[in-house]
Amino acid sequence: MTAATGEEPSPIVVIEEVDGGVVRVIRFNRPEARNAFNLALYEAVTDAINDAADEVGCHVVVLIGTGSSFSAGQDLKEMAALVTGEASPEAAKGFRGLLDAMQSFEKPLLAAVNGVGVGLGFTLLPHCDLVFMADDARLRVPFAELGVPPEAASSYMFPKTLGWQRAALLLFTGAWMTAPEAVDANLALAHFPGESLLAETLTVARTIAAMPLDALMASKRLLLATRNPEVTAARDREDAGFAKLLGSAANLAALDRFGTKSGP
Repeated sequence: MTAATGEEPSPIVVIEEVDGGVVRVIRFNRPEARNAFNLALYEAVTDAINDAADEVGCHVVVLIGTGSSFSAGQDLKEMAALVTGEASPEAAKGFRGLLDAMQSFEKPLLAAVNGVGVGLGFTLLPHCDLVFMADDARLRVPFAELGVPPEAASSYMFPKTLGWQRAALLLFTGAWMTAPEAVDANLALAHFPGESLLAETLTVARTIAAMPLDALMASKRLLLATRNPEVTAARDREDAGFAKLLGSAANLAALDRFGTKSGP
């Protein structure tokens, strides 16, 4: 309980079961940090995805954020603490664990992008099977600005999904991508008014969830098999590049410039 109010603190991830749990909504619940991922959020989302994978009654998972942001990506305060050695190396493992869980998730995975998605809030989307966005949602990856390379296999997934030139523009410049642009680029399937986004996403999720789970999982395994070796190889290359550049002069200057503040 919090000392000031005597109330239980809000969970960092909220799990919502729809239609008896056949659809499970995993809600990032760190709105004070624009749902930026620190170790606690990494671990909580990873556990939620793994639990959904093991739950036979769950057929479909939907990812969404609380508040006005989907996710601001990596918590930059934690990144700065990793650079200075103030954070445990376990913090870096949280990112890898989440990507492992998403890459191996053998059920339909949907994203309802309710607001801004930065960094990981963008790069996790190609790992989802269907992406829907709020009309005013927008995305960017500020990796070059932060002095680090791409992450989450985006060096492979972005060109494959968006095309080489659009991927290069986003990765080299950190330009914003709007919801209509994301649909045009085949990153998202559709965009809706923010107030109806989750309802529209759940309509599709319910249609999928009505199908036999064995058939859904067989289809998902076959889809994953077409890309997982390349995704794993891309992640390994990115991890090596990140290890080389994290803590570089450019990275340190960028973190200082950002004021180690989470968010876009």
